[in-house]
Amino acid sequence: MRGSMKGDATRGIKLSFGDYGLQTLDTAWISSRQIESARRAITNYTQRGGRIWIRVFPDKPITKKPAEVRMGGGKGDIHEYVAPVKPGRIMFEMAGVSVAVAREALRLASHKLPVKTKILIKGEM
Repeated sequence: MRGSMKGDATRGIKLSFGDYGLQTLDTAWISSRQIESARRAITNYTQRGGRIWIRVFPDKPITKKPAEVRMGGGKGDIHEYVAPVKPGRIMFEMAGVSVAVAREALRLASHKLPVKTKILIKGEM
């Protein structure tokens, strides 16, 4: 089942581990490739400094039938894994770097994701 994506997130909406966070403002499925791409952008910009927490996990399997296959014949094979996110969910957290470095790293990561995001800073909340 694809499930319903109504409402705002109730879990994972507060900074729990780090001092900076990337919060989603939209509803979407975030694929494992997109999460990894954003993680690499953060790691590359910070030059492996500081600490990163990934707060979403792609545990929903999405199936797809091959191209040009007739109807019927059962359900398709697993194509990818996604993490459903709702508005307010914090996807990444960081600590151990300066505000300027964290802001730029999270900005670069946000360009890899299919949702609008907001950068959170612990003192400004």
